[in-house]
Amino acid sequence: MRWGVPVVAIAAVAGAIGAGPVIAAVQGDPVLPERTAEQLLASAVQAGKAEPRPMSGTVMQTASLGLPGLPDVTGMSGTSPAALLAGSHELKVWYGGADKVRLAMPGRMSETDLIVNGDQVWLWQSDVNKATRVTTDGAEKAGEHGPAKRAQEALPATTPQQLARTLLEQVGRDTVVGVSSTEKVADRAAYQLAFAPKDPSSLIREVKLALDGETLVPLRVQVYAKSAAEPAFEVGFTSVTFSPPAAENFTFTPPAGAKVDETSFGELTEKGRAGRDGFEDHERLGKKVKVVGGGWTTVAVLPVPDDLRAVVKPGQDAPAEDAGEPDVLGHGAPRQDASAIADALRKSATPISGPWGSGQVVRTKLASVLLTDDGRLLVGAVTPEKLAEAAGQK
Repeated sequence: MRWGVPVVAIAAVAGAIGAGPVIAAVQGDPVLPERTAEQLLASAVQAGKAEPRPMSGTVMQTASLGLPGLPDVTGMSGTSPAALLAGSHELKVWYGGADKVRLAMPGRMSETDLIVNGDQVWLWQSDVNKATRVTTDGAEKAGEHGPAKRAQEALPATTPQQLARTLLEQVGRDTVVGVSSTEKVADRAAYQLAFAPKDPSSLIREVKLALDGETLVPLRVQVYAKSAAEPAFEVGFTSVTFSPPAAENFTFTPPAGAKVDETSFGELTEKGRAGRDGFEDHERLGKKVKVVGGGWTTVAVLPVPDDLRAVVKPGQDAPAEDAGEPDVLGHGAPRQDASAIADALRKSATPISGPWGSGQVVRTKLASVLLTDDGRLLVGAVTPEKLAEAAGQK
């Protein structure tokens, strides 16, 4: 999940929606033709598989995860992993077809743009006055394997369409689904699907997905924590137009005096992944992530690198060396961001123990994190008790 989406919560939602029956409930005075949840799900999945229609708009992500003692993220880069854990962040989108895409992420007195126009791909970072030309190997094709698709995968950005596609591909028995036809999103009438878990150990109360009433394009995704009136996480359009964007939106020439570099899609993707994850690639740890349970109560178990383990464990300080280098997308050092977050979390950690051993646990609105003394990190959109239960399944 890109652009700072709370990975655990969204992954839990995606896993929760398996295959099975749903319950539809139409509420309020309909302003759109009535459709059951089954009909909307089927239509939305089909729309997600089709070629997106030309459009442009502004997407806003808002996160209020209740992370205890989070450092001052407002001073960090607007696209850094730490900065995206709180507050609101904007993304502007232009889509002119499979070979014409532009994504712009405004920051403080700066902007990062990714522009794709056929085989011309540019990354512009105004804060460092740098333009990077992304080269293709000549083997890219249009559509799923074209430069536009690869560019979107490389940039740490998430739109409601990307997130909804993951959700809509699956719908399960442990999920109750309702539908309302009275929503208004980006000044457009929209259907709203609500996904709610049946398992009480999930920290998620429900996930709401708003679909444009005319096009069925996903306009907004909201994740609600239990006992919270406002979304803990939300990504949605604040404005949207379903018409071809002007051609000049996809043209770019480096301004005079700008530094011009060149990179490949492979490097862009790898650097973008490093900036998003904070932790190193799991393959470099020599082990794969283990998944315990399923659906809304899925728990991910992964080994923790020795240098970060010292940061998270209470009573230990962060290593001074090897903070990491800023990546090609202009993020701050990934390991430095991860260390700042981990250091803040450890101050609010609570000791926990069981037949499996002992460790430290932190609970936020949407996720719980357990670091065991034997070097495992357990994360899930579940209660700490559920994490402890998963810790015993070695």
